[in-house]
Amino acid sequence: MNKKKMIMGIWLMIMTLMSQTAFTMYFVAQMRYSILLYSYTALMFSQMFALISFLIGKEKIRSRILQIVYRLCVLASFTVIPAFIFIFEGLVSQYHAEIKEAVVISDSEGEKLIPGEKSTVYRTDTFYVFFPEYSHVDLELEKRPRKSDKSITWCSGAAFQHEIEFGFSDVNIEGYHASKGRYSDSPYTKEGFGAVTFYDGGFKFEFDDPETAMKEAAAKGGSGFMQFRLLRDGEPVNSFTMPRVRSYRAIAEINGNLCIIDTIEMMHFEDFLTKIKELSVTNALYMDMGAGWNYSWYRTDKGNVRSLFGLKVPWSHNWLVFRN
Repeated sequence: MNKKKMIMGIWLMIMTLMSQTAFTMYFVAQMRYSILLYSYTALMFSQMFALISFLIGKEKIRSRILQIVYRLCVLASFTVIPAFIFIFEGLVSQYHAEIKEAVVISDSEGEKLIPGEKSTVYRTDTFYVFFPEYSHVDLELEKRPRKSDKSITWCSGAAFQHEIEFGFSDVNIEGYHASKGRYSDSPYTKEGFGAVTFYDGGFKFEFDDPETAMKEAAAKGGSGFMQFRLLRDGEPVNSFTMPRVRSYRAIAEINGNLCIIDTIEMMHFEDFLTKIKELSVTNALYMDMGAGWNYSWYRTDKGNVRSLFGLKVPWSHNWLVFRN
């Protein structure tokens, strides 16, 4: 075997193993997106075909069509490394970044959870609780907010999107929503949804008539979105379950103040719901936290950007933004 052929054989073996590992990580990372499943399945089988064909001897392949397929599969091997990196980042992005500057209290000290003069983060036994400094809150659509925009003190995914779409579509956002005074209807509003709106420097949770609340926010130049209800007046009102262990996030009201609550570690949804109730949360809505959808960051009181979940996916198109 000449040197060139040996290098090709080693390359195809490595790419086959990497593609199989990436395929497995897709499930471990809980990235339940059909487009990715199809892509990683096709990539894995293409590398297996290329390797088997190489080992048999490509010169023994008589079919012109199979020869073309072999060449295409070899070319596809050059996409394995970036595909592996992407899915690995998706796996890593399920774990919350550590926030060393957080003020440490216990879960039972919910009365201490109040905003500071600047953006403040608390760490309880179970949660990180964020009080971003803000003068108003927006729902940003289509273009991902830039970390270089120093007016932003918090950025994260907000509403569910019904399908994976690379282009932006207002209709694809689940639930009625408003963005900077513009109201949008939705064919995907679920019965278990509640609303949170932002206008005139304040916020409001609405569980009975979200549509009217959203129209009112839009009429006053504000923003808002809908998500699954978690707590109302301190009592659970969720109408959905999550079957797997993962990180969770809620937008909530504690001691009359708006905040974001993140789990420090992955947990079962039932435990998450029990724990935020114990934290003396008044009202709360769920926030999207699948791999990629959980993209989020905040600006510390010193003006530095701290990434919490860093994976960017090109099909995410709506974000909750606190501005100062």
